[in-house]
Amino acid sequence: MVTFMSEKLKMREVIDYHTSAIVSRTLIDKEAGSVTVFAFDVGQGLSEHTAPYDALVYVLEGEAEVNINGKGHKLSEGEYIIMPANKPHSLRALSRFKMLLVMIKSL
Repeated sequence: MVTFMSEKLKMREVIDYHTSAIVSRTLIDKEAGSVTVFAFDVGQGLSEHTAPYDALVYVLEGEAEVNINGKGHKLSEGEYIIMPANKPHSLRALSRFKMLLVMIKSL
């Protein structure tokens, strides 16, 4: 699914925050991978899990802590981290925060 095809948009404006919630919007969903924008209210997060694909997290605004394989990484606006395939990872919003998640699937 491709959303907003051929429209010029600001990444931060693609999605809004919701109180005590995590909101997401998938921009591209293809066999080779996906691109999704997330908005996390402060304190919200994703519990530890694994994924079979590498994923890049790019922080659009705010701050979050990303734990990968037991090691914490504090990320702020403009920073990114790669979460390797099959490594346990989790995420928690230290402030309201938006991120771009790019998943690359092995074919």
